[in-house]
Amino acid sequence: MKNMKKRIAFALLALLALSANMNGDPAAPITLRVLNYFDRSSGNTAAAETEVWRKFQDAHPNISIKREDLYSDPFFNKVEVYVAMGSGYLPEVIYAWSGWRSTTLYSNRLLKDLTPLIQKDGLAAFYRPLAIDPAQFANNYVGMLPLSIASSHAFYVNTAVLKAAGLTPAKTYAELAAQVPVLRAKGYETLLMANQDTWVMQSCLFSLIAGRFCGEGWEQKILNGQAKFTDPDFVAALAFIKRMYDDGVLSRNTLSTDYGTVTRLFASKKGAYFIDGDWRVGAFITDQSTGWPLIPPADQENILITVFPDIEGAKLNKSTSGVPGTGWGISAGIPPGSAQEAAAWELVKWLSGKEVQTWLVKTGGVSTPSRADLDLSSLPLEPMQKAAAQLPNEYTASTAVIEGVFPGSVYTPLNEGLQDMGLGIQAPEQVAKETQDAFDAWKAGNDW
Repeated sequence: MKNMKKRIAFALLALLALSANMNGDPAAPITLRVLNYFDRSSGNTAAAETEVWRKFQDAHPNISIKREDLYSDPFFNKVEVYVAMGSGYLPEVIYAWSGWRSTTLYSNRLLKDLTPLIQKDGLAAFYRPLAIDPAQFANNYVGMLPLSIASSHAFYVNTAVLKAAGLTPAKTYAELAAQVPVLRAKGYETLLMANQDTWVMQSCLFSLIAGRFCGEGWEQKILNGQAKFTDPDFVAALAFIKRMYDDGVLSRNTLSTDYGTVTRLFASKKGAYFIDGDWRVGAFITDQSTGWPLIPPADQENILITVFPDIEGAKLNKSTSGVPGTGWGISAGIPPGSAQEAAAWELVKWLSGKEVQTWLVKTGGVSTPSRADLDLSSLPLEPMQKAAAQLPNEYTASTAVIEGVFPGSVYTPLNEGLQDMGLGIQAPEQVAKETQDAFDAWKAGNDW
């Protein structure tokens, strides 16, 4: 009889625990697995352990976090492993992109649509409209809460290098091309880029060039069947990249320059100009963990951050390319209304919230935050951070980032083709055809 009573008591306790879990009892212990995109070599990342993760853990002792930190290809490969294993294996909270770098997550709807949760908590009032606009996300739903509004293109100008060569910042491409022999005679490269990594050209420069030659909304015309990658405008955009190599504005040495090396080259004044995303400011400012900047604040005063010079004959100038930045999503496998969903949403709100975004702006992790309620003027920012914050004043239009609209099966041959053009292996027309063929194949297998 006593054993029977014990069994009944244990069963009641289990039911109570289950009920608390299902009803979102904040006191119930919850474990969250987190897949984190984490570059240990970047400045200020060490401080994230204290400023981001430990602070959340201290404030939520009932939530246990099991974090997996991966970077670059190992991260993306692990995502694919989780997807192949099935939705039940995907971590409850996952770092994600707004576009096709998170292809399989969006196409299989493995990320929860956060719009109902955003509406429930009234968060729309605190975020920039672009950051939570479903049209800005792959598969047209808000699969993650972005940390920033990312300009995938930024044109960094070292005015001290230009002054040493007797030059001023180029306002047109013709002026930029004319500076090549002058800078070369002084021992400088004209334009630095990390083109060994194939995504950099497509994301940080060619997306902007495609927008300038094809006009705003060009990507939607291709998606809707009203235009093709083989049309004259897109081929002209590809041909312009080839022209940059032929003119010497882009040295073929950039094809062997990796993403980590290029910042050191620019910091050591090996080139007058540098192209990357606005986020790359974080590589140059003071690393809080070491106290050392890659470019001292006094020298940062010589760095302008703007957009690529006007291109003669382009449909559009004074433009950039941009998307909602990276952020945090929740596995769609978590039951709606459960305590696990509540805990995951609490973590996502924190990771993308005001306090963390303020810290990220201060440390250079974010240039243009997605939150609209941050007082940037009150922050002790270094000159390059202030310049990046003013980047939106340098352009009048923002066009699509190709990898944010099209899947990897489409932009991969484009990325490789852009590199092949620099090597003289392919012509613009060939790259356009291979991209269109890849698009046709993808479109044939998808109804959205």
